Amino acid sequence: MARMKPKAGSATVLFDVFYEDGSRSSNRKVPGGVVDGPDGDVPARGYIEAQERQIADRSGIPPRRIERVVRSIG
Repeated sequence: MARMKPKAGSATVLFDVFYEDGSRSSNRKVPGGVVDGPDGDVPARGYIEAQERQIADRSGIPPRRIERVVRSIG
């Protein structure tokens, strides 16, 4: 039986998010298509900030300010 090729753009990349208050969120998923461009991991921050705004809108709690975003290792 032949192996199936992975679907383009279906992979996710995991990021650790460090907030200004010193807290950390591990393994935040970002679609691979977001970070495949010439800017590398830079667009991941915007994607995660958009997620934070959506979460804040739904919960009624203001979003936490992101200090930095780092690709997860492992």
